[in-house]
Amino acid sequence: MAKSRSRHQVSQRMKIKFSTKLFLIVLFLCISALSCSEMGSSGIAEVVQTTTTAETIETPILTMTPTPTKTPPPDGFTEYLTKSGDTLPVIAAHFGMDAADIISDHVLDPKALIDAGTRLLVRDILSETTPSDILFPDAAVVFSPEAVGFDIQSFADEQAGFLSTYTEMMTRGTTFASEIIKQLALEFSINPRILLALMEVESGWVSGTPENSDQTLYPFGYIRKDRGGVYNQTGWAIRYLSEGFYGWRAGTLTELTFLDGTTLRLAPSLNAGTAAVMNFFAQMHTRAEWQELVYGENGISNTYTELFGDPWERAVGIEPLFPAGITQPELNLPFPVNEKWNLTGGPHSSWGRYGPRVALDFAPPLDSPGCGNSIHWTTAAAAGRVVRVGSGVVVLDLDRDGYEQTGWVLVYMHVANSGRVDLDAYLEVDDIIGHPSCEGGSSSGIHVHLARKYNGEWVLADGGIPFVMSGYQASNGDKPCDYAYYGFCSGTLDNGEKTVTADPYGNFWTAIYRPDSAPKYLSTPTPKP
Repeated sequence: MAKSRSRHQVSQRMKIKFSTKLFLIVLFLCISALSCSEMGSSGIAEVVQTTTTAETIETPILTMTPTPTKTPPPDGFTEYLTKSGDTLPVIAAHFGMDAADIISDHVLDPKALIDAGTRLLVRDILSETTPSDILFPDAAVVFSPEAVGFDIQSFADEQAGFLSTYTEMMTRGTTFASEIIKQLALEFSINPRILLALMEVESGWVSGTPENSDQTLYPFGYIRKDRGGVYNQTGWAIRYLSEGFYGWRAGTLTELTFLDGTTLRLAPSLNAGTAAVMNFFAQMHTRAEWQELVYGENGISNTYTELFGDPWERAVGIEPLFPAGITQPELNLPFPVNEKWNLTGGPHSSWGRYGPRVALDFAPPLDSPGCGNSIHWTTAAAAGRVVRVGSGVVVLDLDRDGYEQTGWVLVYMHVANSGRVDLDAYLEVDDIIGHPSCEGGSSSGIHVHLARKYNGEWVLADGGIPFVMSGYQASNGDKPCDYAYYGFCSGTLDNGEKTVTADPYGNFWTAIYRPDSAPKYLSTPTPKP
């Protein structure tokens, strides 16, 4: 019996060895071919069971799934990873090519925003350009979540430079420079940190004392007798930062023109934040000076880092400012149902004359031309929380977190102070904002001005996230804005059935009617407390 059992055990071990050898042969063949019909293709571990009369052996087998290989670029093409805010027409403008020639592994909407980091193949046809180094994240340039909680005066006091004690006479009286910068940064949605860093490079105001009279009078380096002082200089700096940022975002800015008249193409792989800073320095410096200020040892990058630390570390969790899959929330026209208003301004500047084309103007029915307060009401295009009110201004925070720098925000202008909604009020869609007027900013007639921001960045009305209200989509006009004509910008609203064309005089073709898609007001609405 002992011999019989021994022979049986030997036989079993031989079977096991044979099964194991067979398994190893099969595994070798599968790995060699990178596929095996018996093992599946999910890329996860499977278990093959070899059963004998004595025991069961379980051996894990890792299925080998081929790693996809990138298609090499055809001759004349190069790889490009998209940046926040990119669309096909904008990318084409940056690279100087036709949008139809851009190659993608995905089917892309020709006008919609493309998720940041998407791989495209583009033509490499440009010759001399700026370096392609990305100097600053977008979040460091616009009034983004990165700016939440930053106190300009406290920071200036820590630096103990000229900025900390400088004051200027404003209409409201003697005002610290920090308050002036804070106001303009908030209104134009520019990050105050980048403003202070630029000021430090040009004049040394932040951490030291100006070395000469020009640096004292012109802290941002723009030397012009009627543009001295912090208010004028900061406004000037913001103008060219904005033109650089949003010109790059819209694809209308592709090269720099320096003080000496020479030009240089912007590298197409830059981001909007870097283009903004480059554009600022180009306005008042020769190309050689610009090179030193942008890339030199005492230039903007090192200066910013010495003042505030690494801007990329601050942007962690914030960039890209436009996250993947972002869409505009549903918005209504900013007036009650069953009313007919007029589209008096197509996509135009968010704030001031030269900003990005993000805002629309609507005028209520008027008894007579000129200024005053309308008896009609402008309403909340979406639910939100009122986070800022001021001279003609109401800012509605749609995510209701109390911060203007985060998420979707609607900015109303020319809202009369009388009868206006209160600060920190929580509104539902179609609740009252206030009466259209001429208050706040420059206005030649009663209307309400409405613009969008997301994460502190103004959102172009005719861009990758189109401005849509009650089914009407905004488009830029064919002509550039005519600033001599009341600062007028042409444009349209279209819902597929009707096209409304903007005109400041409110002619019949400007009329826009909001149908009864919601319950009618039973009486004259009043603002919520």
